[in-house]
Amino acid sequence: MTPPVLRTEQRQAEIAWFSALCGDDYEYLGVYDGDLRSSYEHCGDIVEKADAHGFQNILLPSGWIVGQDALSFASAMAPQTKQINQLVALRMGEVWPPMLARAIATADHIAKGRLCINIISSDMPGMKESNEVRYARSSEIIQILQKLWATDGPMEWKGEFYNFSLPTCDPAKPYQQNGGPLLYFGGISPLAQDLCAKHCDVFLMWPETEDRLAETMRGMSEKAAGYGRKIDFGLRIHVIVRETEAEARAAADRLISKLDLEKGQEIRKKSLDSQSAGVLRQDELRAQSKDLFIEDHVWSGIGLARSGCGSAIVGDPDQVVAKMNRYMDMGIRAFILSGYPHLDECDLFAKHVLPRLPTCRLNEVQGRLVSDPVTPLTTAPRR
Repeated sequence: MTPPVLRTEQRQAEIAWFSALCGDDYEYLGVYDGDLRSSYEHCGDIVEKADAHGFQNILLPSGWIVGQDALSFASAMAPQTKQINQLVALRMGEVWPPMLARAIATADHIAKGRLCINIISSDMPGMKESNEVRYARSSEIIQILQKLWATDGPMEWKGEFYNFSLPTCDPAKPYQQNGGPLLYFGGISPLAQDLCAKHCDVFLMWPETEDRLAETMRGMSEKAAGYGRKIDFGLRIHVIVRETEAEARAAADRLISKLDLEKGQEIRKKSLDSQSAGVLRQDELRAQSKDLFIEDHVWSGIGLARSGCGSAIVGDPDQVVAKMNRYMDMGIRAFILSGYPHLDECDLFAKHVLPRLPTCRLNEVQGRLVSDPVTPLTTAPRR
């Protein structure tokens, strides 16, 4: 089979953790714990721990759920971290695009370029729109952002959703150069895949079997080539690593040992992506499995009470490293990992697995983060 064409050819990967900004932290899945609520303090502790352990990035999710606004939170955390990037989920259409660009520029400067964007196209809170409308609007907003980042002087935009005339693009100039913050995007529907192939930098996938992931990667690589582009691939997956496989499997069983399945469904339905094509594909694989394992060391029990990413790599350190090496051999260049509780599992992964992986920061590899950038907020002449 023809392997996918990658933007980052060298065999290395950006290893990211996850901060539970949207109520997604548990000791026992589906059992609410007041100590694990999505407060600024708890979510900040997760970011600071991942930063101290040397993870290269951390995903900050977005949703209409009690918790933290991702971009506001990232701006607050940036000065408190030393080296970690923050991958901020932004739902396209929530903010007027020129002001969204200005907000991104602000956060990017505060973070000194340690900012990435996860493009979200799910329904707005309280609204229901067709896929066609949502992805068309997202496509237009991405093009506006990219044009603002690349244009000096005035800018005119006349589109399907937005029309404006700006006297200058200076307020939108990000700290990162050569295209601005990297755009990560996930979605398995044809419209979603086309959007990523045309405009984004990293295509994020949810857990499926290796053959399904490989098929998706080949198809996306061909779609991107059709637009004269190359993209990278990422995998959003949970992890449960222990010193022995038996201990890891026992930890997985313990995680769902107090789960009420009706409560799990209630939690899943809170998410704005609970009926997305990617979630339904994971549901299908879980339904076909007899023991919740969809393939060796990939356990789908988390999907019983979670929309979005619903499976975990489960095993001892050697098994987890081997699985991640297989994924990297397939062409995956970014991992977004998490585990329950997020602080504890972050420690375990950092101890047993992280030092054994070849790592990078994709925005550095791709030349977005340069030393001493000249922008209106750094050293460019004021005007």
